[in-house]
Amino acid sequence: MVAVLTRPDARSGRGRTVSRSPVAERADAAGIPVLQPRSPREPEFLRQLAELAVDCAPVVAYGALVPQAALDLPAHGWVNLHFSLLPAWRGAAPVQHAIMAGDAITGAATFRLEAGLDTGPVFGTVTEAIGPRDTAGDLLGRLAVSGAKLLVATLDGIEAGTLEPQPQPAEGISLAPKVETADARVQWELPAHVVDRRVRGVTPAPGAWTTWRGDRLRLGPVEPVAEDPGLAPGEVAVTPGGVLVGTGRGAVRLGEVQPAGKRMFPAADWARGARPAPGERVGE
Repeated sequence: MVAVLTRPDARSGRGRTVSRSPVAERADAAGIPVLQPRSPREPEFLRQLAELAVDCAPVVAYGALVPQAALDLPAHGWVNLHFSLLPAWRGAAPVQHAIMAGDAITGAATFRLEAGLDTGPVFGTVTEAIGPRDTAGDLLGRLAVSGAKLLVATLDGIEAGTLEPQPQPAEGISLAPKVETADARVQWELPAHVVDRRVRGVTPAPGAWTTWRGDRLRLGPVEPVAEDPGLAPGEVAVTPGGVLVGTGRGAVRLGEVQPAGKRMFPAADWARGARPAPGERVGE
């Protein structure tokens, strides 16, 4: 390894202190030079990259479009690790969208980076089953491990001259745009199983939420209940089996909740303090 490319230092936290990315910190500890252009289009960065004369540039979740001028510099191009089975879920949030869509299987793929959005030819893939209670965080954690092994194997194959990328199929293309905070608001009119998927798909980030008495209420994963208690969408009921919320079809049991300005804690404890009135709803 001759250098590491990562985002610029940024201010964070309440004190707004300048901090380096975890990637930059790891590179510092290993004594590896760090490149931190504000944009990979900067002439100075392109000059530095050309001087390094790298053979290949592996990239994971960089978060910026790499211009053709940079793509052309490494002898074997840029190899991207993407957390989906391409051409499914091209974009910034493949894991989140796979869970929200109810997919049973996903995976990771290595491909040669092109100017298009995750359109390049694929070197290799690994598959991963999506469990019925998996959150995006759970699934991403597993894919980070299996995907890292795939990326190393891909680079070894390129070095040995035994691996050639194959064009992506023209069928099966789906898009996975970034999930914004507004997208994570629970729509209680949807069926219970869809609400469940959407909440798990945005956990832990940006985090599912609804409103309660005018304030935001963040939600941990919920669970559909077997029997329909006959609640209207968003209607809250405190029962011996837990705190239930009605949906467009069926109901879900709340797990943990986080009122504004407080920590996350069990929904039963929240309900004891909130004391929902009969027929009162979240999301209004």
